[in-house]
Amino acid sequence: MAEVIVHSAGNLRQQISAGAHTFYADEPADAGGDNVGPSPYDLLLAGLGACTSMTLLMYARRKGWPLEDVEVRLSHRRDYARDCAGCEQPSALLDLIERRITLKGDLDQAQRLRLLEIAEKCPVHRTLTGTIRVLDRLEP
Repeated sequence: MAEVIVHSAGNLRQQISAGAHTFYADEPADAGGDNVGPSPYDLLLAGLGACTSMTLLMYARRKGWPLEDVEVRLSHRRDYARDCAGCEQPSALLDLIERRITLKGDLDQAQRLRLLEIAEKCPVHRTLTGTIRVLDRLEP
């Protein structure tokens, strides 16, 4: 299992170590940060987008399909559940991620539709839409 280490690095800036890679996360200046890196939600969306693109490229290569490029645009917002009773309560809010996928290459309609189905099978998508448990514990 891969381990990611996040360490506070002044104000709201966070230094992130993931294997051999080091980068930063932060909040925008208008949210109290220094804007030296993407926000935590930007990183979440980036992970989903990267996984989606990689999954589609690997699938198309395995099939020998002429997929040349994948662009994934993502956005996140909190929205009320449709047909919810008690929508005025904060717990009625749902997180909604919109994923818009552009496929470049000489693909026919059946291939394009199949790739859209495959996008739902990317591991990060499955994690986000499955049951997630986060186990917290304090270290000494």
